[in-house]
Amino acid sequence: MKKILLNNRISFIIIIIFSIWMIFFDSNSLTNHINLNKKILQLEMDKKYYIEEINKDSITLENLKTESGIEKFAREKYFMKKKNEEIFIIDNK
Repeated sequence: MKKILLNNRISFIIIIIFSIWMIFFDSNSLTNHINLNKKILQLEMDKKYYIEEINKDSITLENLKTESGIEKFAREKYFMKKKNEEIFIIDNK
């Protein structure tokens, strides 16, 4: 009976040590998986942001292919004007 109890204790200790090893110290540990999942989520958010920025830039580029688009861009971004024209800049800050 004592030998069975001793074997059970040793088995239990081995299982606990193995579990701790797998959760914290192994190269495929649970903590590594959690950190990698966080990085994956961050990279997916970055990907979404950059795709949106590419779409915005593509629309701007398409607008710049026309004469009126170039004029609008110059007026809005660089405050350019035609001769005999006044510009009033309103800052809503």
